[in-house]
Amino acid sequence: MAGCSSCSTTAGSGGCQNNGTCGTSDCNKMNSFDWLSHMGIPNVDNFDIVEVKFKGGRKDYFRNVNHLQLTTGDPVVVDVPSGHHIGYVSLQGELVRLQMQKRKIKNDDNITKIYRVASPKDLEKWEEAKNREVPTLYRTKQIIDEIKLEMKLSDIEYQADNSKATFYYSADERVDFRELIKILASEFKIRVEMRQISLRQEAGRLGGVGVCGRELCCSTWIHDFKSVSTSAARYQNLSLNPTKLSGQCGRLKCCLNYELDTYMTALEDIPNIEKPLVTEAGHAKLQKTDIFRKLMWFSYNNENNWHSIDCGRVKEIIEMNKEGEKPFSLEFNDVMDLDEDKSNSNIDLEMLDKKFSKNNKKKKKRKPRPKQSANKPAGAKADTQTSPPNKDNKDKQQSHRKPSNRRKGGEQRKGPSPQKQQPAGDQKNPQTAQGAKPKGNKRRNNRKKGGGRPSNNKGNQQNEQ
Repeated sequence: MAGCSSCSTTAGSGGCQNNGTCGTSDCNKMNSFDWLSHMGIPNVDNFDIVEVKFKGGRKDYFRNVNHLQLTTGDPVVVDVPSGHHIGYVSLQGELVRLQMQKRKIKNDDNITKIYRVASPKDLEKWEEAKNREVPTLYRTKQIIDEIKLEMKLSDIEYQADNSKATFYYSADERVDFRELIKILASEFKIRVEMRQISLRQEAGRLGGVGVCGRELCCSTWIHDFKSVSTSAARYQNLSLNPTKLSGQCGRLKCCLNYELDTYMTALEDIPNIEKPLVTEAGHAKLQKTDIFRKLMWFSYNNENNWHSIDCGRVKEIIEMNKEGEKPFSLEFNDVMDLDEDKSNSNIDLEMLDKKFSKNNKKKKKRKPRPKQSANKPAGAKADTQTSPPNKDNKDKQQSHRKPSNRRKGGEQRKGPSPQKQQPAGDQKNPQTAQGAKPKGNKRRNNRKKGGGRPSNNKGNQQNEQ
């Protein structure tokens, strides 16, 4: 169970024999790493108390009176006040002594004993008892709604001997559940124990994944829940947004306390600004503080321009204001300091000017390109750039166009045209070829040959007679 290092499926080895897929789904809940397992400890001083884990990460301590050879992850049958129960060994040895001291558990006669290692028959009976948990949970919620009790039922745990069931619930106020216990005992024929838990414990039992992408801390390693206040968020310069600061349980996140000590140590060197800093340039108001870089941003008279100075300079200005003195600005105490800073800043520019003024290197001359006329033969003409045709050239080209062969009446011009005549076999332009007739005279020629419009039927009958 401690990281499932011993949960093996090979025969003869210890563990829960599920190779990391325990049926209780509690392999990753409240794991404890035994960092003393590889160290040789005298057998005389072995601690006989064993830490056993149950459903939901709940842990308890039992005494190994029979000196059983136990391995982390072994199912064991333990003694409980009202029968016996089955759990898994989570830790043993000297680390158990340290855990008991941390949780302030006394090593006295109140610690019960371990009976034996669970047999297959014991595990089979326990599985039958666990199969009743989900139906009982749904039925109990229906009963609570019928009775109209202001409580929230989160989980049910059946004992391994199937004689007792523990009901875990959460409520804001005190709840009178005496009538509920009577109904549950008569319906399920079992002894009922009601146990109230906080919202943080409820989230730990149910489990989940936080906004950081990891499993909830309350379900993996946190045992004792400390109170978390909004002052922890103020010290860390976090926005007081309830939706971002609250976890899945609806309370403030436990991780707000993780880095609080580091922030409190860093805040010791940062001065407390109760009023604006007084300078000749105006009153400077604090806008932002970088705790770890020890920088503070101020703005004059609530302007948009922010000026960053370190905490040492802020303390110096506060002391000057207490004595009634005003510095020239947040960065400088006097105008002379400002002029000196400007002169120092211009030294680098002057050095660069001198450096580049002395650098008079001669530029390399480019080799002349060979002339194009040298590559051409002697009789070749020089290339001239053709200019785009302008308006005058366009008019000249239009003046040399061929005149049309037709007049206004569709008559053909007599005589040879001044243009070159096309050969007889050329059929591309039949209008300009010799002997061709214009299109406008085609109808008249057809009438002369007797090929005019066809007459009506009566005219055709007279001609036939």
